[in-house]
Amino acid sequence: MSANFMNHLPIMLRPDPSRTVVRPFVPGDPGAFAVASMPRSQRIIDRIMALGREEVARERRKITESLDERHRDVDAMLMRRFDDVIDRCGGFCINPAAVRPDQALLIGAYFCNEYSFEAAALFNPSMVIHPDQSDVPDGAVRFIMALRAIGEGHVSSVTFRTGLIGADQTVTVDVPSPTAVPPIILQDAHEGLLGVKLLCGGSYTLSETVLFPITPSQRQGIEDLRLVRFVEDDGSVRFYGTYTAFSGAAARSELLETETFRNFDMRPLRGDAASGKGMALFPRKVGGKYAMLSRHDNENIWLLSSDDLERWNGGTRILCPRYPWEFVQMGNCGSPIEIDEGWLVLTHGVGGVRNYCIGACLLDKDDPSKVLARTPQPLLEPAQDNRNGYVPNVVYSCGGLVRGRTLFLPYGVADDFATIATANVSDILAAME
Repeated sequence: MSANFMNHLPIMLRPDPSRTVVRPFVPGDPGAFAVASMPRSQRIIDRIMALGREEVARERRKITESLDERHRDVDAMLMRRFDDVIDRCGGFCINPAAVRPDQALLIGAYFCNEYSFEAAALFNPSMVIHPDQSDVPDGAVRFIMALRAIGEGHVSSVTFRTGLIGADQTVTVDVPSPTAVPPIILQDAHEGLLGVKLLCGGSYTLSETVLFPITPSQRQGIEDLRLVRFVEDDGSVRFYGTYTAFSGAAARSELLETETFRNFDMRPLRGDAASGKGMALFPRKVGGKYAMLSRHDNENIWLLSSDDLERWNGGTRILCPRYPWEFVQMGNCGSPIEIDEGWLVLTHGVGGVRNYCIGACLLDKDDPSKVLARTPQPLLEPAQDNRNGYVPNVVYSCGGLVRGRTLFLPYGVADDFATIATANVSDILAAME
């Protein structure tokens, strides 16, 4: 069900298990069986190096036939993986000069795995205006959508789609490439916390870019990326995204940064508020400071401000559960959207039987700690015909955009697939009290 002014578009973005990405693979030993002088990586490399030329050629042929079908530049990818393995073991495993090119490629292959990153689910999208608006029809705008993809082991990655909002407000989503390209990974330690730089120049289209877990804090997933187009004080534009990094034992908030969506920086946030989920950055500074929404107490929506984009402490609680559909907890559904009347914030509420619904509120433009109005009823809630999925009874978004007076709201259904709804901003405000 939904408010009667919400328009549901006939767009369904569903998971595709045929889309795979080649990830690093580092097998290890259980602690009781680890041998410092002969680690498992060494043993694997020794076995490969003991193969004859014909055996190496035969194994290489198998791997090439397997990967060439869905991936490009396979030899270059495997050679980079070989170099990474040698760098990781500091040359202890083998002298690179003693390795033939065909052996190096085979070693690289044994330290990779092909991963179906969206085999199980594709959901919880956010949407921003694309930085490249070249060759767009008059009155139209190109957008980027980031989605949470779940694959084997309930591991979450980030994948992307692009599309157009037409002059007549119609929405089309581009067909994704069948190929997915792993980024080149550069580790980046910052104030004792591990981040990464991801070089994605090998992607021909943005749909080929996949951001999968890399650091220990992300081991089990990169979840719910809330993209925002951020305008600096000097008018320059950058794109940020807050996301939840899940290690398998603990969740924390981290930050993605990019200008062109060709390369990305990903690094942990610091401060007591960063230990929670669901942080969402305002699209510009407010009162000379960065501003953020959070729910680090797992129940209420908080407003945070900071001089440092990467450090967040304290905060002011501004929204608490009031209506039955949000009695369990509240949170944001993406970054605040600036409109004439103030800051439009899409919210989520959790009610009975752990139903997730989407609502909205309006914050004062100059002082967003002031809540001007909120929706007493959800804008979107699970419907009888689409409540089943990976996690039933859930509708959830990580951020929409407003074009003119129309809200374009992508959202996930039952942690299974994604779709898009639209609404007139004036109708949303009129539904508030």
